[in-house]
Amino acid sequence: MVTRKGFEIGTERVLAGTKQLVDLPVSRLSNHTPVTLPVHVLHGHEPGPTMFVSAAVHGDELNGVEIIRRLLKTLGAGSIRGTLLCVPIVNAYGFIGRSRYLPDRRDLNRSFPGTPNGSLAARLAHLFLNEVVVRSQFGIDLHTAAVHRVNLPQIRSAFARSPRCRELGHAFGVDVMLEAPERPGSLRKAAREKGVDVLVYEGGEGLRFDEFAIRAGVDGIINVMLKEGMLQLPDGVAAPAATRARPTVIANASRWLRAPEGGVLRTSRRIGDAVSEGETIGAVANPYEDCETPIRADHRGIIIGRTTLPVVNMGDALFHIAWSQELGHPPAREPQREGSDPLMDEDEII
Repeated sequence: MVTRKGFEIGTERVLAGTKQLVDLPVSRLSNHTPVTLPVHVLHGHEPGPTMFVSAAVHGDELNGVEIIRRLLKTLGAGSIRGTLLCVPIVNAYGFIGRSRYLPDRRDLNRSFPGTPNGSLAARLAHLFLNEVVVRSQFGIDLHTAAVHRVNLPQIRSAFARSPRCRELGHAFGVDVMLEAPERPGSLRKAAREKGVDVLVYEGGEGLRFDEFAIRAGVDGIINVMLKEGMLQLPDGVAAPAATRARPTVIANASRWLRAPEGGVLRTSRRIGDAVSEGETIGAVANPYEDCETPIRADHRGIIIGRTTLPVVNMGDALFHIAWSQELGHPPAREPQREGSDPLMDEDEII
């Protein structure tokens, strides 16, 4: 039997049929402590595709860290075909500081493709893109909602542009696939320009573990690997059941409903609930007056995200509703306003 060549990454060579943690040097902290980008490399005996799975590009989005930990506990290099590259924490600075951003307040997911001699964000983006992403044929980038929001488990990508992403999204197996236009500086855009298909998995909320979203993420990644021939289950072992409770909704439009007044939000609606156009799905009450303002859905669709805070100011994002819009019309996504708080808007398009 011909032995596969080793997988070279950084200064290391990972032999076929082995698993190795490789530390890619990034920089040093101000106190001279070295910072690295750790990459788990599972290099199978048999040839196959190379896939990456990444988490904590935004340092406060923690579900993906646990998803990758459980995935690595489940899989071994001897059980896969091809090569799996897992990066549990891309933005170590944000992870340590419990922040979405890097120390200079830059968003790593707006810094791709990066440069080797630019800002800290640009250097980290360049390293991750060139050492991990472009070595792969496809990948899954794991995210959650921003702090004080929660997202329904969902897959986002530019499905209209990439039929393969659409196939991989269906294989993942969650309730909603959302057509998400690419933003300049995003990992998805930089990867596509290098010929790499990327799915974004969204589920749960920042700085919290969500067991349902974690299990859906682990099962979804395994389902994608099975579809791509990277895994072969033993006889009598079934593939993970799809986490969706109904046929997948393919949405090409979404919008946040915002608070018309400041006050206290009351609602019994949860992520995953279907809503009808004009339906009252909540109300904002004034704590000092005997009055309240209803919140009505402006489209028939499904709630894919919502605030977790009951105290709201006028204009705060409350419910993220997705729906399938008629072909030929652009998605009615609310544009980011100049000067708006990035924590409130950037997680709409990853």
